[in-house]
Amino acid sequence: MMTIRPDIGKVVKERRKELGLTQKQVSELSSINKTTISEIENGRFIGSFDIFDKVIGSIDLEFIVRRKVRRIPNLDELEELFGDD
Repeated sequence: MMTIRPDIGKVVKERRKELGLTQKQVSELSSINKTTISEIENGRFIGSFDIFDKVIGSIDLEFIVRRKVRRIPNLDELEELFGDD
């Protein structure tokens, strides 16, 4: 499940490359600044949903909203979070 900006950015970057597009070309297709495309791909974008929507729409992606699944982390996940490093 994709819930954080870096995960979204990774999918955007993979899709852009799959289509053989540069960030500049996505910028032109979406009418969004190239710097913003880079911020999205690197998980640092904190702007509006409208901007996200224009960018992902320009590369044939869409947001899907669904009910959040809550679960308790297992022991391995807890160890990874709080282990002695």
